[in-house]
Amino acid sequence: MALKLEFMSDIGFSRYVAIGDSQTEGLWDGDDTVGVIGFADRLAAILDTRYPGVQYANLAIRGKRVIDVLQDQLPRALAMQPDLVTVCVGMNDVTRPGRTFAKAMADLDDVYQQLADSGATVVTTTFPDVAKMLPVGRLISARIQQVNAVIRAAADRHGFGLVDLYNAESMNETSNWSHDRMHASTRGHRLFADAAAEALNLPGSNHDWAQPSGEAIQDSFWQRMYAQAQWTRGLLIPWIWRHARGRSSGDGRDPKYAVLHPVSDLPFRAQQTA
Repeated sequence: MALKLEFMSDIGFSRYVAIGDSQTEGLWDGDDTVGVIGFADRLAAILDTRYPGVQYANLAIRGKRVIDVLQDQLPRALAMQPDLVTVCVGMNDVTRPGRTFAKAMADLDDVYQQLADSGATVVTTTFPDVAKMLPVGRLISARIQQVNAVIRAAADRHGFGLVDLYNAESMNETSNWSHDRMHASTRGHRLFADAAAEALNLPGSNHDWAQPSGEAIQDSFWQRMYAQAQWTRGLLIPWIWRHARGRSSGDGRDPKYAVLHPVSDLPFRAQQTA
């Protein structure tokens, strides 16, 4: 894997496509008024400093599941003939009750196989241990471990770059997460971008993103309960209401960058991570 990524980072990238759900769309890194950014946009900006002229598309939409990526985003991404793809998807399947999880894991393997067959360089990511940040996380911890096992196996099998959020000590720090503890904060998205840069062996990248900053990571009982309340109010109750009507938070939303654009022309480029 390392040899492949070192070679690719030597020759650079020209077409980068990001696929996935809210994390890749950039939820909580900015807002819907000023626009969300997110780790993929930030990685695109990093790439453009290394390889000027990179073109970029971001097809990710909040609320999407593996089946949505497989049936919609993946064909659109492959049609662009990318030489780099990042994929982060599966959490909406983890949190969804019912018996569809096993099928979602099979579909995720299909996504990875098609990406491998495309010849593009691929970076994917495990999910963090949300049980350390959210009381309800214990209810889904077994599924987190299952999806992470699928992700790691695919990365090993296909030679993908892997961002391991589950074992990174920095991911236990609350400042890297939004108030719901399920989505990254702006700081978290910056770290994710740095992690992806490391997975690509980009010049100047390192493993500092995974190191703890030294902040206290042990929440008080009331802090954890507040985060739980925010998760229930902001995610669970709206999800139940949407699910009862057969809807998703991503319904009616289009990808923010549905076709390839030069990174230098996009609004986030001027706000690249220092």
